[in-house]
Amino acid sequence: QAQLVESGGGSVQAGGSLKLSCKAPGSIIGTWSVSWFRQVPGKEREGVASLCTDGTTRYPDSVKGRFTISQDNTKNILYLQMNDLKPGDTAMYYCAASWSRGLCAAGKEFHIPSFNHWGQGTQVTVSS
Repeated sequence: QAQLVESGGGSVQAGGSLKLSCKAPGSIIGTWSVSWFRQVPGKEREGVASLCTDGTTRYPDSVKGRFTISQDNTKNILYLQMNDLKPGDTAMYYCAASWSRGLCAAGKEFHIPSFNHWGQGTQVTVSS
């Protein structure tokens, strides 16, 4: 099973920024569908950013304009730049990958069962 490793989490004050990284095997970045999710204890995991295989991106309204997903194919790293962070962004953040290349077209870019591989997560805490 492909191993995804997140890093870059931490504690920041509201209005601050963090950039998360997800190191993946070379066969995934640039080929598979990849997304970032987050989860707060006691709540469902939710998608926050998706990079479709056609190069387009998807964001929910809650983070649109503040979060940016990108990738570096040469380093096999997926990024999540998070700006203007709010206390409500506090969560464990996960990167995930799916061998299915049609998730965005099917409206499943945040469909959790469609993702085959997950990282262990990195904690983001935003204080007011």
